Amino acid sequence: MPAEWEPHTATWLAWPHHRSDWPGKIAPIPWVFAEMIRKICPGERVRLLVNSKTKQQAQRILTRVGVNLSQIDFLHILTDRGWTRDTGPLFVKKEKDIAVVRFRFNAWAKYPNWRRDNAIPDRAVKLFGFKSFRATIDGKDFVLEGGSIDVNGRGTLITTEECLLDQTVQVRNPGFSKQQIEEALRNSLGVTNILWLNKGIAGDDTHGHVDDLCRFVNPTTVVLVHELNPGDANYRPLRENAERLQDMKLEDGSRIEVVPLPMPAPLYLDGQRLPASYANFYIANACVLVPTFNDPNDRIALGILSELFPDRPVVGIHAVDLVWGLGTIHCLTQQQPA
Repeated sequence: MPAEWEPHTATWLAWPHHRSDWPGKIAPIPWVFAEMIRKICPGERVRLLVNSKTKQQAQRILTRVGVNLSQIDFLHILTDRGWTRDTGPLFVKKEKDIAVVRFRFNAWAKYPNWRRDNAIPDRAVKLFGFKSFRATIDGKDFVLEGGSIDVNGRGTLITTEECLLDQTVQVRNPGFSKQQIEEALRNSLGVTNILWLNKGIAGDDTHGHVDDLCRFVNPTTVVLVHELNPGDANYRPLRENAERLQDMKLEDGSRIEVVPLPMPAPLYLDGQRLPASYANFYIANACVLVPTFNDPNDRIALGILSELFPDRPVVGIHAVDLVWGLGTIHCLTQQQPA
């Protein structure tokens, strides 16, 4: 599996339509998508999943904000939700060939409506003629979301025990051991070195996705979110993850460089903690899109990431409305490697 900063052919997104993902806040969400697409389009195609109704809305809004529609592939693929990181085709690469790894999606082992989303990779394979293969654990479909893993493109993958090994709360692969999960990751993604953090951040509806927590920014460096307030729910789990990373090694045996990334102050809506995190950025060909939260740490996070990505502009995208859907920019995007 290539690293996210390697060249893309396209970014996959699903135009928002599921009102209960943003209860009472759906109106601004298409405009946030349009701003993301406006920044991505200069560097690569956008493959946008739509139905007949959402296609009209998408074309109208994208035109209004100045997007060149010739850069958009409008794909008539029905979705339950819009979290394409977890539902879209997940690609691996061998020399000049790419293929779709067919994981199963079960709505984070939490929600009943997942069948359309689970079919998205198959529809992508049919539309574009991609090679594909089924990811399995001992002959059974391997349930995995793209947001639960991050890779450096050299063989190292990072994930969390809370998400992939849980056997009580949101159980993706019931009855399978850590060793079996690791073997399935190696077989399906071509990784050789698997690093396990413990828990994700507070408010994470997915129960531990690593893309709100710790991200590779180059083959030897990760950013890791940290919390300075000892009274915050994230303080202790994030300290434990930092301690684990100190002892971890890359695929070649070298140590990982860890760059601390701040957290915004906690965000709540209707009393619910939201998973606001600067780690949920997306690395496109032409830019790095970073969620911002009207917080003093916005500027600090953008500065840190700008130093780590000197080859492309780092752009803040207002995500206070977006995070009410319990995810932000990385959760919504999926890269197709060149």
